[in-house]
Amino acid sequence: MSLAPTRHWKIHDPAPIAFFASVPEHPLLAQILYNRGLRSAGEIAAFLAGSDAVQENPYRLKDMVPAVRRILQAIETGETICVYGDFDADGVTSTALLVSALQAAGAEVGPYIPSRVDEGYGLNPDAIAAIAAKAQLLVTVDCGIRAVDEVQQAVDLGMDVIVTDHHTVGPILPPALAVINPQRADCGSCFRRLAGVGVAYRLAQATLRAVAHQPWSALTPDRATELETELLDLVAIGTVADMMPLRAENRDLVRRGLAQLNRTERPGLTMLMEYAGVGKGRADATSISFAIAPRINAAGRLAHANLAYKLLRTSDPIDAHTWTKQLEALNQQRRKLTAEAEAEAAVQVAAQMTGGGDETTAGEPPPIIIAGSVDFPSGIVGLVAGRLADRYYRPAVVIEQGERTSRGSARSIEEFDISAALDELSSMLVRHGGHHRAAGFTVETGRLEEFTQALRAIAARELAVHDDLRPTLEIDAIAPLEELNWGVQGQLARLEPTGQENPAPLLLIPNVRVRSLRAVGGDKHLKLVLDGGAGRPVMDAIAFGHGERLPQLSKGMRLDVVGELTINEWNGRRQLQIMVKDFRAAEG
Repeated sequence: MSLAPTRHWKIHDPAPIAFFASVPEHPLLAQILYNRGLRSAGEIAAFLAGSDAVQENPYRLKDMVPAVRRILQAIETGETICVYGDFDADGVTSTALLVSALQAAGAEVGPYIPSRVDEGYGLNPDAIAAIAAKAQLLVTVDCGIRAVDEVQQAVDLGMDVIVTDHHTVGPILPPALAVINPQRADCGSCFRRLAGVGVAYRLAQATLRAVAHQPWSALTPDRATELETELLDLVAIGTVADMMPLRAENRDLVRRGLAQLNRTERPGLTMLMEYAGVGKGRADATSISFAIAPRINAAGRLAHANLAYKLLRTSDPIDAHTWTKQLEALNQQRRKLTAEAEAEAAVQVAAQMTGGGDETTAGEPPPIIIAGSVDFPSGIVGLVAGRLADRYYRPAVVIEQGERTSRGSARSIEEFDISAALDELSSMLVRHGGHHRAAGFTVETGRLEEFTQALRAIAARELAVHDDLRPTLEIDAIAPLEELNWGVQGQLARLEPTGQENPAPLLLIPNVRVRSLRAVGGDKHLKLVLDGGAGRPVMDAIAFGHGERLPQLSKGMRLDVVGELTINEWNGRRQLQIMVKDFRAAEG
């Protein structure tokens, strides 16, 4: 039997010949840019050169004027401001950014980040009552757009409220003095997909610029401009961590933010990157996603996000070292708990397989994977759901079962809208929310069995039309191995920063020969050396997660490989490497 790919391969059609003739770029780069929807030399030049999104007018966002006016009043009269954030990386960076900016502007300001376990996401009545006893102005970041009752409570307790958020707007806006959200239909901003930290940054910008021109302020316009640049490292982290699209304004903010991150003077970030193995000057979107953001998130998942907040804000290297060690320990614990919960969930999944099998040799996964336990920590159920969805390519729900209520987290696939499914079952739920690919919910434990059965029925109904559920690889172009060199890598690097909606380019590298192969990483991954035949180049390749396919391969075998052209750095050496996403027996 021939070696088959594990995913669907979809190769983009070649761009028209006239397009290549009209743009002065390397043909491979031009093809990739065409795939991203860029159709003219002007669009391509603007994309590659980028723009200085820092100079975007923050006052284009609806309600920015009354928000800044109220903050100026609070600063001038010495009122206390509370910045209310969230416990994930976007929320923590948003909180740190706005508190930093307001303090620099002369405000009396402090943070409030709720506990994931005790309070949950967003504004809550007990927190509002406690804040109202100390503050006159409440500013939310990365939350609040649907907290109509909670904002009304704050107003009734005598606080003015400014909501800044980026989540989907509900049918009723909260009764705040100002609601800044680019998702508002009446918002004049030309870009609607900022992260929570991006919205907080725009409020910080507008405030700093206004304060710098007040006669009572010690903040100079030059210092305000410097602060706008210094805050960009936090913008980059929060935007990438929240998986926002790296297009248009976000791409420019992250590009500038990565430059700032690589020269950051924050002791906490410097120490965090050192522990995470991110070399000085080497931070990029990938290192944020896989090294920096998980450590920031670990605090809110297993302890309290205040630890990560303090680390980002400290100016003391000793505190930075202490708190980074604590965060590193939490991240290690997070990895351990996630692996244990995933193993337990895999046993439960094996029992749901059709066609028999166990956790190592199973049949066909069910339409939706559901796993639950009283021992699953609430902070890691989303991570486990994501791993199960990736592993089986099915929507996955992982539930922390409680005595009275149970909380679940869901991750889905392109073919199934998990948010719509929860909407259909809303009468069974205490609360729920999310979007197409990720959602969360709370259900009374007594109704858990009824709910899960109903959810299985919806998934079976919606996915019945798909007879071959596998992920799809969107392949940008065919590129023979002999054409992949440092010059091409330099051209592809011009696409950075890559991420959501501007992915790292995927290339189909046809008809390469396996010169050597071995399993690595506890036999989970494959390390290959590939060549194109006699006299042709040799290149290393790494195939993460494909270790189980080792018995299907042999030395001298010819493969078609889909992967990314990357740089492997080890012991001071830099060499090109293919990061393999999938492979099959060569077809020609």
